[in-house]
Amino acid sequence: MKNTNATLYVAGNINVDMIMGTLDSWPQRGTEVMVAQSELRPGGSAGNCALALEAMQVRHRAIANQGDDGLSAWLAGHFPHSADAWPRYACETSLTVGVTHSDHERSFISNRGHIVRLSLEDVLDQLPLQAHAGDIVLLCGTFLCLQLYGDYPALLTTLRQRGYVIAVDTGWPPQGWNAAVRQQIMHWLPLCDWLLLNEVETRGLAACDTLEASAALLAQRLSGRGGCVVKRGAHGAGCWQRHQHTLHASQPVTVVDTIGAGDSFNAGFLTALLHQHAPDTALRWGIAVASLAISTQPRRYPDWHQLQLSAQER
Repeated sequence: MKNTNATLYVAGNINVDMIMGTLDSWPQRGTEVMVAQSELRPGGSAGNCALALEAMQVRHRAIANQGDDGLSAWLAGHFPHSADAWPRYACETSLTVGVTHSDHERSFISNRGHIVRLSLEDVLDQLPLQAHAGDIVLLCGTFLCLQLYGDYPALLTTLRQRGYVIAVDTGWPPQGWNAAVRQQIMHWLPLCDWLLLNEVETRGLAACDTLEASAALLAQRLSGRGGCVVKRGAHGAGCWQRHQHTLHASQPVTVVDTIGAGDSFNAGFLTALLHQHAPDTALRWGIAVASLAISTQPRRYPDWHQLQLSAQER
């Protein structure tokens, strides 16, 4: 392990998840069904990533805001090293109901709540005015943090001026990948170092015929200091940079819960970068963290020894 004093800051959507399942068809209106499993837990893309970092004892801070209803204190209590700095808004806590299906897919229903009020000032006020060497900021839930989304160009410009390495996981836009959304993101992509997407998001943003062409196009639009990382589920992950790309497969696992798999991957991948490892190793770490997360209940994450072993695999 390479020593580092760098910090990974995870900013964006931290909300409450209510996971229920399994359900393979929606009930008729006016009826009721019962499911075998349910769990109330902290979630959101930023929340899932921060929980993985906390479990792995990675130097990090979770940057978010909070509401003021009965769930607010419960949610903040899961992030004791960060939540004291979260601004409070007079609104309900953002809540997502996730319904799992027998094919391991899932459907989500979300309210708006506090995350749509997260602002440019909220994020910048929780960050040092000057980055330390190697500090990374990961921006998550781009399209769900509605107020912050409008200020992304200003946010990214300021982060660049402060000296941070910038990573973005946009997620899927609720309005779909239309021309206006693509134009907005392409405008500020050159300010980003790393873009972390899944396969359908990659093709949706780039609008190319193949995944490979889409990832290569996005890599060319980035700053040149990182690359486009594509999370491919059971097929592993790949990293496209301007002049090369790397692919790594994942080992088969028995899937228990795929919710937050991509966020767990982000935690592993960026932890490797935080410790000055190359993208090749970072892909392995990301896959290792996601694979253990989705195959365990209660959810577990690799320790440093397991991550080192994943880095040595060939």
